[in-house]
Amino acid sequence: MEVKTSLLDNMIGVGDMVLLEVLTEDSFIENLRKRFDHNEIYTYIGSVVISMNPYRPLPIYTPEKVEEYRNRNFYELSPHIFALADEAYRSLRDQDKDQCILITGESGAGKTEASKLVMSYVAAVCGKGQEVNKVKEQLLQSNPVLEAFGNAKTVRNDNSSRFGKYMDIEFDFKGDPLGGVISNYLLEKSRVVKQPRGERNFHIFYQLLSGASDDTLKRLKLDRDFSKYNYLSLDSAAVNGLDDAANFRTVRNAMQIVGFMEDEVQSVLELVAAVLKLGNIEFKPESRSNGTDESRIKDKNDLKEMCELLGIEQSVLERAFSYRTVEAKMEKVATTLNVAQAYYARDALAKNLYSRLFTWLVSRINESIKAQAKTRHKVMGVLDIYGFEIFEDGDNSFEQFIINYCNEKLQQIFIELTLREEQEEYIREGIEWTNIEYFNNAIICDLIENNQNGILAMLDEECLRPGTVTDETFLDKLNTICAEHQHFESRLSKNSKFLNDHSLPHSCFRIQHYAGKVLYRVEGFVDKNNDLLYRDLSQAMYKANHSLIKQLFPEGNPAKVNLKRPPTAGSQFKASVGTLMRNLQTKNPNYIRCIKPNDKKASHVFTESLVRHQSRYLGLMENVRVRRAGYAFRQPYESCLERYKMLCKRTWPHWKGPAREGVEVLMGELPVPAEEYSYGRSKIFIRNPRTLFFLEERRRQCLQELATLIQKIYRGWKWRTYFLRLKKSQIVVSAWYRRYAQQKKYDKIKSSTIVMQSYIRGWQARKLLRRLKYQKRCEEAVTTITAYWHGTQVRREYRKYFRANAGRKIYEFTIQRIMQKYFLSLKSSMPSKSPIDKNWPARPYLFLDAVHTELRRIFHLWRCKKYRSQFTEEKKAVYEEKLEASKLFKDKKALYPSSVSQPFKGDYLEIRKNPKYQKLNSAVEEKVLLADVVNKINRANGKGTARIFLLTKKNFVLADQKTGQVKASVPLPDLTSVSVSTQSDGFFALRLKEGSASAVKGDFLLSSEHLIEIITKLHRIGATAADREQIDIDISDEFLVQFKQDKVCVKFVQGVAKNGNSVSCKRKNNRLLEVSVPTKA
Repeated sequence: MEVKTSLLDNMIGVGDMVLLEVLTEDSFIENLRKRFDHNEIYTYIGSVVISMNPYRPLPIYTPEKVEEYRNRNFYELSPHIFALADEAYRSLRDQDKDQCILITGESGAGKTEASKLVMSYVAAVCGKGQEVNKVKEQLLQSNPVLEAFGNAKTVRNDNSSRFGKYMDIEFDFKGDPLGGVISNYLLEKSRVVKQPRGERNFHIFYQLLSGASDDTLKRLKLDRDFSKYNYLSLDSAAVNGLDDAANFRTVRNAMQIVGFMEDEVQSVLELVAAVLKLGNIEFKPESRSNGTDESRIKDKNDLKEMCELLGIEQSVLERAFSYRTVEAKMEKVATTLNVAQAYYARDALAKNLYSRLFTWLVSRINESIKAQAKTRHKVMGVLDIYGFEIFEDGDNSFEQFIINYCNEKLQQIFIELTLREEQEEYIREGIEWTNIEYFNNAIICDLIENNQNGILAMLDEECLRPGTVTDETFLDKLNTICAEHQHFESRLSKNSKFLNDHSLPHSCFRIQHYAGKVLYRVEGFVDKNNDLLYRDLSQAMYKANHSLIKQLFPEGNPAKVNLKRPPTAGSQFKASVGTLMRNLQTKNPNYIRCIKPNDKKASHVFTESLVRHQSRYLGLMENVRVRRAGYAFRQPYESCLERYKMLCKRTWPHWKGPAREGVEVLMGELPVPAEEYSYGRSKIFIRNPRTLFFLEERRRQCLQELATLIQKIYRGWKWRTYFLRLKKSQIVVSAWYRRYAQQKKYDKIKSSTIVMQSYIRGWQARKLLRRLKYQKRCEEAVTTITAYWHGTQVRREYRKYFRANAGRKIYEFTIQRIMQKYFLSLKSSMPSKSPIDKNWPARPYLFLDAVHTELRRIFHLWRCKKYRSQFTEEKKAVYEEKLEASKLFKDKKALYPSSVSQPFKGDYLEIRKNPKYQKLNSAVEEKVLLADVVNKINRANGKGTARIFLLTKKNFVLADQKTGQVKASVPLPDLTSVSVSTQSDGFFALRLKEGSASAVKGDFLLSSEHLIEIITKLHRIGATAADREQIDIDISDEFLVQFKQDKVCVKFVQGVAKNGNSVSCKRKNNRLLEVSVPTKA
């Protein structure tokens, strides 16, 4: 059997007030208290939801809760606002019925929060998709915008809605949202200019000053200090738990999501700033020559900044605050305004500017969220409107009168729709309809809205009447016309003589509303109903260059001057309420009645007098009585049979036939009188809650008996199963134990057998070992005896030869010991592994001289080989060149020893890297083996000219050092020999092959500091080349050099050093060049 939770399960108090056994106001309040103390904040009155504000977050709005209430019957689960939202949504989606949800209650009761919960639930359960999600997000984000501009902190609520809101959410045939339309009612615009003590202005003013950036405030000409603005109250500027800066960012983000353009947002903020600036304009009196007073602006700085924000000429607005133009037919009369009238005009402009801005915001949001499709839509309306307001101190004014009039109309339609719903259900189910007695408040609505004698009609008539019109004249008219009305009372009315309360003020009247008597003070009724804005101010606003201002004040257009008075606030609200009522009557109503438990905004505090007061003016007791007038409870046959089938043996546990027959059988066997219930077409109707509680009590007893039976069966099954499991386990354990015991016994026998076998084998092995040992000892003894015998015989035989060979043996042994000692000492005193280390241990004995020398040679060769193995290819090539130079010049040329320590670099000019030689580098295609600066000797005077000498594998090149221009390029095959001296000079002659193209200008006589490296590389290139002969090296102090056609002898002589130690070359005659080489000291 599927078990479902129900409204009647685990009840704390009574979940549905219709089921209260004894219905009194005290029992009603006590039931609310009991549920509130247990965090049950929702209670039903039939299909109406009562919501108590808990003043703290509760974990009952999670996504899991949404899924729990989704597609469930209204009474299937405990009372919740989600149940009502789901019922309305499913009726709209599945039955194609337009719905409306009416949320009422006084300020602080949680109306705004309830409307958000309804919208969030609908958004969660409807369809998904990019476009659908966008529409849902826009609908939800319209709330922060309207709350910022329409909500304020009051003594009762930190986020009190100061306007009424009705939103029509439009759906397609699938139940997906398409858009919406918002209507607003009676914004409390008087709050813009004045707030009661302990309250704030609208949120947007504080959010703008707290959350806007410094640049934005500078652009709007504002300052963050609240105290600089007269329209902002200072005693409640900061509210605990309210972050105005964060909320401003939320509002900006919400406006962007809804679809506001950036320039529109800026225009809205400019108007908000203009309202703040407007409040700082102050006036001073100034006497005129005719004795009358007129007003003048004290400080024009705020006026100037406001005009700059709105694009208005300062003089135009200044005149509008000082003069008023009255038009009558073709005449215009300008009258001056005194200080009081100027302040009235300023405040009227501020209120109208903010009120019209709010109306424009609602219209702009409607443009963004309206449904785009033209097909017929299903509609769900959500009405969040102020509840009945009664101030205990009697300070009820025009606003409370209008609000209470709206609640009278809502109560009227509530009673009508509730009775109509009851009647329709009775007719639909075939139940006889019984007339229900209830209080019809149509007489009160008529007292207020009657077109002839209604209070609103008389107020409009008084406002339009020429002559002196005051609140007192209005009250006199009420006393005259409404004196005999049974729901109207004043000091001069006919009903006043029956009053016991003689303290009723003369300037007040009292109306007997459905929720109780309310005392209204007539002060301000006429002015607030007129809601007059001087035409001069409207025209001044229309002249502004601000695009939004022109839209807000269309009546200021001079081309469309209308001398007809605008409609009064009362008549406008009456028309709006009439439109709202007609709209609500076309929809299926759903009601949420919000109640605040205390005035301290504290959790867990229940003030009985306050709750009783609210339940009266919400008409909750009247609602319960209407609901209980016929049948207090009704339930579908299927649900009834499912819930109570255990009360009858014939229906338990399963009924095979139709559900209605099962219910009839069930009720027939129960001791319930037939007049206590009736059978409808699909439901059973129970007249008295006592009958329902009787069924619930019987059900509870049966459930206890069934629970006992189930427990008995379960326990029997549980212990029977436990016994069988124990028995099975015992068998398994016994089998495992027997196996274990036998295995242990077998292992013990096996172990004993192995021990016995080991002992026997050990005894046998030891016996065999003893025999073998004895046999071995015998064999060893025989062998030893034999050896000793043979030794004796041999010694006896060879004793005569011993003395002849003893000296030689001793000598060999001695030599062997000396060699061993020599090698060990040599090992410990070995020199380093450096090839140039010439150290070697001293020879210990003369006869080891040859061995000592050979070992030294072998060790030197070994360490040279080890040293060579560490060379890289480049280093190896350098040493090969050094070795080649040694072969060529060692002991032949005096310059050689100084070149040994100098490494052969080859490219001394870094020809490839130096950008100076880029041209020369490009001229030489092959790899350069050597690049150096040499001096080319001139035969004429013996002086040298600097030249760049480049050597490659195929030729050598001489180039100019400065320009890099090639002077000569000689192939190496044309070079036959190189001549050098034996001295320490750097002169060398490159002798060319006679008859070759390179020999035309003769041989080259050059001088270089790197002579040894140049000649070595030339010689190696010739030695490695297979296609040419090796270059000869002629080392002599006198040789011939061919210069063109002449041969010149170059002679090297030793001389005294002049000009330092440099070598000098002088021409002696045409055939002799003498090179003087300084002698080394």
